[in-house]
Amino acid sequence: MIPAAEAIARFAAGLDALLPADKRLGVAVSGGADSLALLLLAKAARPGRVEAATVDHGFREASRAEAEKVAAICDTLGIPHTILTADWIIPPSANMQAEARAMRYRLLADWAEGRGLSAVAAAHHADDQAETLLMRLARGAGVRGLGGARPRRSLTERVMLVRPLLGWRRADLAAIVEATEMEAVDDPTNRDPRYDRSRFRRVLADADWADPSRLAASAAALRDADEALDWALAPLIETRLMHDEPGVTVDPSGLPRELRRRLLLAGFAMLAAPVPRGPDLVRAMAALEAGETVTLSGLKLQGGDHWRLAHEPPRGR
Repeated sequence: MIPAAEAIARFAAGLDALLPADKRLGVAVSGGADSLALLLLAKAARPGRVEAATVDHGFREASRAEAEKVAAICDTLGIPHTILTADWIIPPSANMQAEARAMRYRLLADWAEGRGLSAVAAAHHADDQAETLLMRLARGAGVRGLGGARPRRSLTERVMLVRPLLGWRRADLAAIVEATEMEAVDDPTNRDPRYDRSRFRRVLADADWADPSRLAASAAALRDADEALDWALAPLIETRLMHDEPGVTVDPSGLPRELRRRLLLAGFAMLAAPVPRGPDLVRAMAALEAGETVTLSGLKLQGGDHWRLAHEPPRGR
């Protein structure tokens, strides 16, 4: 159950760019073909430095058996494996997929810290990036949202989340698993039309005009643009965002709209205010540019040549 040498070399090069070769790696394995291919590639590229974990969200009756199936595969491969069981206090709401994702990353981060792992690898790939781009386009997302998943980000101060397969196609990963005797888990929620991702996956499958690799390349270009905007923003925070007790003052003069938006968000962060929803922030910016005063995320925002942000005063009885 060893992938082809070319695949191992390609994966190792991508992983080395995200995580030093001497660091121990955790692999999130659901049992699907994508994550099983990730497991095989990681074992081949980092022998003796890999552990695996499967999160049982408890949403389906078969989920425990699927997690135990992954445990058996890992035992055959000689890879330590842990089943992480979701500890729901409040049942997931209508936004079940987002809440499940938050639960999954929290459990994986705690597991990785407990096992002394430097990073957790997830099996997101180019087709996932293409689906995410279309989903977020449909929601009217900006540059940051359209950039899709990042190759590397922090889970905790000591654990990184890495995605070494973002340049791989789903079919490439399925072929790796098909070449072995392993049987991948078939999660029916991946085809459930109640979920946005399932619907957009079907759109991509039926659209001969949409090449997932090209869409993923566009998402990567947007991610690069987002990083460049953050780079350009850094000196502006130093010169155009000033403490002005009891709040902060923003000087937006002469800046492109996107940098004004990011500078305003930096003001929210400086005052430890919640990040507002995109449409709400757009409406607030229009009011500020018209010289009006609005409230948002617990802040009072005053417009004009300079924008002044301060916490709303306590309301009287």
